[in-house]
Amino acid sequence: IMGWEEVNTMTLRLQFVLLAQKEDANVAQLCKTFNISRKTGYKWIKRFNTLGEPGLVDLSTKPVYSPLKTSDCIVDAVVSIRQTHPAWGGRKIRARLEKLGHSNVPAASTITGILHSKQLINLDESIKHTKFISFEHPHPNDLWQMDFKGHFVMEQGRCHPLTVLDDHSRYNVLLKACSNETGITVKTALIDCFRSYGLPLRMTMDNGSPWGNDAFSELTTFNAWLIRLGIKVSHSRPYHPQTQGKDERFHRTLKLELIKNNHFKDISDCQNKFDTFRETYNKERPHESLGMETPITRFKASERLYPETLPAIEYCSSDIVRKVQIKGEIYFKGKEFRISKALHGYPVALRYTNVEGEYQVFFCQQKVTEINTNIDKSVTYLPEQV
Repeated sequence: IMGWEEVNTMTLRLQFVLLAQKEDANVAQLCKTFNISRKTGYKWIKRFNTLGEPGLVDLSTKPVYSPLKTSDCIVDAVVSIRQTHPAWGGRKIRARLEKLGHSNVPAASTITGILHSKQLINLDESIKHTKFISFEHPHPNDLWQMDFKGHFVMEQGRCHPLTVLDDHSRYNVLLKACSNETGITVKTALIDCFRSYGLPLRMTMDNGSPWGNDAFSELTTFNAWLIRLGIKVSHSRPYHPQTQGKDERFHRTLKLELIKNNHFKDISDCQNKFDTFRETYNKERPHESLGMETPITRFKASERLYPETLPAIEYCSSDIVRKVQIKGEIYFKGKEFRISKALHGYPVALRYTNVEGEYQVFFCQQKVTEINTNIDKSVTYLPEQV
């Protein structure tokens, strides 16, 4: 096992302390296996026993007093330039500050940190210009990846496997043999899944039907339903399958270890074989990215239970609320703005953005578009892409 200075530090620490809890645990040997000192090992065991998993997080090394802290004058200047030039990053802003005659201009990386702290960096745009790095969410149910695996021929008809994978644990929460890929089929399967495992914080999927559309220009009815449940919806960027990488990897495993060498009579027979495979995958099959543990060891059901009745839509008193009309439009300041047909009859909230005439439009907890009252149409804003 690699040292903790490499990657997945929290995962390795958690694996270490869990193994150390066993009655026959040899802490000295575990420390050697995990390439850490005994002093470090006992430190994490003590913290875990006292605070639980949060105790495995590194304590802040931020000093009480920092004489080299960036001055408020520089911070204000950075913010001002960024607001004037939203596409400028740390290097450009640093050069501009020097050009304007500021002294003690910080490094570009420090300026980028300021932009992050002031929430002036759009993560979606940042990802587009960043080399893809495999990322794992820190907790079960932070993110579920969903997709249809390519359909295949059965003795009677074709099977369309619907898969949902928990990003943190790789636990397969849903493997459904479907006869089609319609929204109602997916919704029915998800309701059973939500009743069993609760609700994730976010779900990501590609841009195809039924959860997306070819133009990827507005919400679908299916997405609106997920948002009503309090689930944040995100979509992979077009032609960027790495975003769904864990579910895609599960598809390869499903094909190699089950579909390729089996004969399927019908949907019922297919589902029976899927259920058997799923039990093996989640509870028996070692997973290399989990340190040869099984997904079940890192997964637990969500505490957010599925509501049999959709909750009421509520907004802040400071929000400007408008009802979406039959063609998907709202009316504001004497103008018509296109939002989404999928939101017909629902209220949406408008929030001012500090840019003259520009408002963000939210449906429940999710931003769905932006409008600008200085022009005659809404500014296209796609559901979150990752």
